[in-house]
Amino acid sequence: MAQPAYVAVDWGTSSFRLWLMDAENAVLAERRSGEGMTSAAGIGFGAVLDAHLAAVSAPDTLPVVICGMAGARQGWVEAGYIDVPAQLSAVAQGAVRVPGVARDIRILPGIAQRSVDTPDVMRGEETQLLGSLSDSAAGENLVCMPGTHSKWVAVSGSTVTSFSSFMTGEVFDVLSKQSILKHAVDGAEPFDGSHPAFRAAVKAACARPAMISNLIFTARSGQLLHGLDATGAAARLSGILIGTEIAGGLTMADRSATIRLVASGRLQGLYEAALETAGLAFETVDADLAVRQGLATAAHSLFFSTAKATP
Repeated sequence: MAQPAYVAVDWGTSSFRLWLMDAENAVLAERRSGEGMTSAAGIGFGAVLDAHLAAVSAPDTLPVVICGMAGARQGWVEAGYIDVPAQLSAVAQGAVRVPGVARDIRILPGIAQRSVDTPDVMRGEETQLLGSLSDSAAGENLVCMPGTHSKWVAVSGSTVTSFSSFMTGEVFDVLSKQSILKHAVDGAEPFDGSHPAFRAAVKAACARPAMISNLIFTARSGQLLHGLDATGAAARLSGILIGTEIAGGLTMADRSATIRLVASGRLQGLYEAALETAGLAFETVDADLAVRQGLATAAHSLFFSTAKATP
């Protein structure tokens, strides 16, 4: 039976994911919960982690590497940021050890862009970058990581040169629940990237991103004047926001750059459809695999002298 070598943790704002890993980076056990930073701050980060470690029978001497919001200012221990231009290898080098505990627990830093005109931060996505690019960090890459606050990252070789956050997911949520559009999307059924209204909206937004607030309103006016149903209105709103995000992301790199989509689940399907609709070539990397691979790379750099084995 394989022996555990380390524990990898992705600690988000509202989610917690833990993997018990062997020396070859195979997953021996997994835990998932809603005990993200927000709830863990009240319960106690150490208590939450200890409960999950006990659940997978992790030995007391097993080291732990953590990425995400546990390293935020409001988290367990502030891990700070690595500034762009940032070597991906600096992520592991900048890890902060949790004080006052016997177990070796390290929290990875985020990445900051301190430009006065385009200030930006990421925390957690840097580990996905480390995992999604570690085996092929050559040439120019443009990485898209969808989410509540999507990230588009320009990477040259193994160096993050710039990045931009897009509040696409949050804006969709706010508009569909707290604006006039809530009436248009009320009762909408689930949709995917094949919906005609979604694809048409992606095309329109990519072609005319400066018209975003006008395009958004068409989810309402299209319903009033052309019988657009609630599902179509929701699909149109989603397509407009994602299409505008894509248009913005493309300004960050030359068209020759390889687009890497780091995503999973429903967002993967929507963004694959949107990129295809926009006529863009891309490669998809599973987001869960990317974060585990990034944590594995960091763990081997921090805790072991041997070279990292590929999962």
